Amino acid sequence: MFRRRRHAEAEETAPATGTAPVPQRESGPWDAEEPHPDTERVDLGGLRLPIGPGFEVQLNVAGDQIVGAVVLVDESALQLHAFAAPKKSGIWDEVRAELARELSAAGGSCEEREGPFGTELAAEIQQEGTAQPVRFIGVDGPRWFLRCVISGRAIADPGAAEILEGVVRDVVVVRGDQPMAPKDPIELRLPAEARHAVDQHAEGEQKPDLNPFERGPEISEIR
Repeated sequence: MFRRRRHAEAEETAPATGTAPVPQRESGPWDAEEPHPDTERVDLGGLRLPIGPGFEVQLNVAGDQIVGAVVLVDESALQLHAFAAPKKSGIWDEVRAELARELSAAGGSCEEREGPFGTELAAEIQQEGTAQPVRFIGVDGPRWFLRCVISGRAIADPGAAEILEGVVRDVVVVRGDQPMAPKDPIELRLPAEARHAVDQHAEGEQKPDLNPFERGPEISEIR
């Protein structure tokens, strides 16, 4: 679990000198190759997440790969997963239809609504016999797709929702140049400071007060 640092290391992509490039759009999610605001973010490799006071970040692990992240703040949760996508077309329409079918088959319900990022799914999923309301947000980028799931207090509290929507607007997706099939997850990695802590623990030093592989209140993977 990672908490906000008072002083963050400069992003690898930030210019060493001079003025940062001016973004051509008002907000993201941003592609790593386009100009974007230089702000404090946790570098997870395939995703760079903006952080704020009271934020906690947990990681979703599948086998030995980190495939997603969960941002926790004020009794709300935001899950983020990035996937490869075709060069010339987005996949949110297709993914949204698949989600609707699978949610219905699992006993849940959903409906399309217009949100700040376009068409999203307002859904209820069954977890431990209880219907949990969630929002599925999808954003098509250049050769990538970002899927976000909002749950908790932010479903009914506009102020809490605005905080998490702000995270989505300032996420940076690092697709990379490696060939990937559509819908393949973009792999994440531990931040440098967490990797160092894990290496120290592996070498037999005192266990750090950090469990980078702790799972958040994870919604079942639906693709």
